[in-house]
Amino acid sequence: MDDIKRFKQLITGGYCCISMVTYEEQYALEIVRQAALKLSRDLWIWSISGGVRDGLLAGSLFIADTESPAAGLRNLTNAKEGSICVTLDLAEYLKGGQALRALRDIIEHSEKNGSTLVMIDCNDNLPNVMRSFARPFEISFPDKKELQEIIRRTLQRFHRKKPIEVGITQRGLDTIVRNLSGLTRRQAERIIIDTIAEDRRFDDDDINVVIASKRRMIQRGRLLEYVQTPLDLSEIGGMRRLKKWLEERKDAFTSKAEDFGLKAPRGVLMLGVQGAGKSLCSKAIATAWHQPLLRMDPGALFASYIGESERNLRDALRQTEAMSPVILWIDEIEKGFASAASQSTDGGLSKRMFGTLLTWMQEHEAPVFIIATANDIEALPPELLRKGRFDEIFFVDLPSGSVRKEIFAIHLKKRKRDPGQFDLDSLAETSEGYSGSEIEQAVISALHGAYANKTKLDTNRILSALRTSPPLSVTMAESVQFLRSWAEGRCVPAD
Repeated sequence: MDDIKRFKQLITGGYCCISMVTYEEQYALEIVRQAALKLSRDLWIWSISGGVRDGLLAGSLFIADTESPAAGLRNLTNAKEGSICVTLDLAEYLKGGQALRALRDIIEHSEKNGSTLVMIDCNDNLPNVMRSFARPFEISFPDKKELQEIIRRTLQRFHRKKPIEVGITQRGLDTIVRNLSGLTRRQAERIIIDTIAEDRRFDDDDINVVIASKRRMIQRGRLLEYVQTPLDLSEIGGMRRLKKWLEERKDAFTSKAEDFGLKAPRGVLMLGVQGAGKSLCSKAIATAWHQPLLRMDPGALFASYIGESERNLRDALRQTEAMSPVILWIDEIEKGFASAASQSTDGGLSKRMFGTLLTWMQEHEAPVFIIATANDIEALPPELLRKGRFDEIFFVDLPSGSVRKEIFAIHLKKRKRDPGQFDLDSLAETSEGYSGSEIEQAVISALHGAYANKTKLDTNRILSALRTSPPLSVTMAESVQFLRSWAEGRCVPAD
């Protein structure tokens, strides 16, 4: 069901106040305008820049002396029965006084005469009293058909100004449309404009430009981070069970798998010691499965306005679904929802946010694979560990001797060194209790020392770096042992 149909249902359903929080004001106004035309309703629009005007007549004049919020709202109460009255960016002026009182009066008036007040704002900062009246309406992301139309319309508009050479294949167009999914209409149009602005061409070479532009836009939104994934699972030592599990499911997102009776896998929770490779695995899975990787930082979702944090989470999840199939990485999930596992100190915000996430994890239908990583098991809410939230819970322990040899070989190769020239057995023995990241840092430290002293990197220099930097398993031995004890029998060992 498209946005206009959904909006019409709210109007005919008798809602007297509807809230639309969006940056796409013109698109939101067009939804309201089309609904008013289809329902044969009057449409009046107020903004502080001009006041009240007729929303259906092009170029209509503003009604005099209606610029102030209170005066504009009082004027809207004169609209005839069944009218749709729209306010633009009114929430900023509702901190108290006449405007808030006038708004409450118009809502009461709308309930009696069958009118509807639609509040279109760029920020979700309505006063609490208004939240009890306003029914939220979320604008959808454009689907494949609409994205194709946005591309066609944008190219035509610019071609009329100055000719554009279009040489894109159908496959290239499909790839660009797929990479524009999850963006708003304005963002998609902006990317197409940027793509053709310089060379006045639109062809298959623009695919990488579109991908890079999308990455930048997602980063600016701050809710999600588009992560580049150059890693491969072969660059991660050990984790045999996890790799086998992933290999068996890498084609489970395809239509063939669905025809076979399989549903797309929902995700994994990876618990373990810090630096053991959980984050690296997230990146490597995306590479191995040829899927984009989005990282969600729960801390970035929290905002100062009441209700805005929850909305940020919903928006991030909606955008993730719109971009599916995709991998969603929630790193150190326990830190973002720490208060959800104990007595709340934030007015219940963490628990509400966590409840929203759990509900989505349980009910979402889009092919989104979740990778959640955690270091502190005591900070995890028990609801997260219930069967059904994830397909599997893996425990990533400190690497064994054979895996440590493998890790040393990987990092030496990455630094253009031949592992065969090093005593890997001695390195593995000396590095007992070290995590993968600590082993890497020892190699880097030894490499710095060799460069500074103008000598070659050898086994003794790496051994020296290991001995001068005790591992986390020593400095936090009790925490590591507790984590291991807890995971035994509760999680699947990653290796």
